[in-house]
Amino acid sequence: MIQSKVILITGGAGFIGSHACLVLLEAGYRLIVLDNFSNSSSESLRRVQELAGAEAASRLVVVEGDIRSADDLSRAFRAGVETAGSEVQTTCPVDAVVHFAGLKAVGESIADPLAYWEVNVAGSLQLLSAMRAHGCRTIVFSSSATVYGIPEQVPIPETAPVRPINPYGQTKAAVEQLLADLAASEPCWRIARLRYFNPVGAHPSGRLGEDPQGTPNNLFPFVSQVAVGRRESLQVYGGDWPTPDGSGVRDYIHVMDLAEGHLAALETLLSEEPQLLTANLGSGQGHSVLEVVAAFAQASGRPVPYQLVNRRAGDAACSLADPAFAASRLGWRTQRSLDEMCRDGWAWQQANPKGYSS
Repeated sequence: MIQSKVILITGGAGFIGSHACLVLLEAGYRLIVLDNFSNSSSESLRRVQELAGAEAASRLVVVEGDIRSADDLSRAFRAGVETAGSEVQTTCPVDAVVHFAGLKAVGESIADPLAYWEVNVAGSLQLLSAMRAHGCRTIVFSSSATVYGIPEQVPIPETAPVRPINPYGQTKAAVEQLLADLAASEPCWRIARLRYFNPVGAHPSGRLGEDPQGTPNNLFPFVSQVAVGRRESLQVYGGDWPTPDGSGVRDYIHVMDLAEGHLAALETLLSEEPQLLTANLGSGQGHSVLEVVAAFAQASGRPVPYQLVNRRAGDAACSLADPAFAASRLGWRTQRSLDEMCRDGWAWQQANPKGYSS
């Protein structure tokens, strides 16, 4: 067997990270996952190995640790990658990093901005320092459409102004700027900054999905928890937006499409000259909150009660990606519909009513 490239995945046990791990294993990569499991579960990685099969599972090694710790990062870079069977290959170079690790709740970032700057920015700084020390200069960074703030135009192109309006978005923008400064100072870096829109859904097996700790911060897991009976009803913020049904319109992307977007970005970086690449990952199609509620009720066969409440500060009527650059540059576009997002999300929620602790 030809030895495949080794990829370090930070935050690989999380919602998006775990799905990306499965896609990368299926593509033949060997993975070292670094995660402190502060807002994720090691069970997700066990299920990734189960879904990938025995041979692929042998190509995944887990290192429990924190990106803020230079020692933990060194352990991850030194980690051996298991090969097929019982043989173990000792320390090998890391060809690239896919950086998911971080805190991601807008409301929490407003309540505790210090934690967000420490984990998202200081942690990324430690990671980049470790990469340089170990001779790895290829990274795919998990950014966010929140860097755009309230958009001036819709769909939003990558050239739109970066004007985040909350600490979470500001930390993502800060790391983006750090990566740009690094690329300008050391032209040997290969960097992709991927700006996600609204990841939802789950692996179609129902074995992998989103498992938020405490009250969900995003619409989709809240809707699914109402459908499964964990919560009584959903609050819909604003029913008077200038949209067809009065509720906010967003660009939802199936998490499997998103994971495949990371594979496309990684393979572009590994096959081309050093560069700084920035791409939206979204569908370019909008769905309103009430449309999502109706689609989930249809997929689950369960009612999803909701209440219209006042708008939240900082929300916009509509946020959609312009996905043209990702299509032309990465050869990637979304493939899965809202109905598939709801079907797969319900399969996960129904099989795992309490998430990975079920």
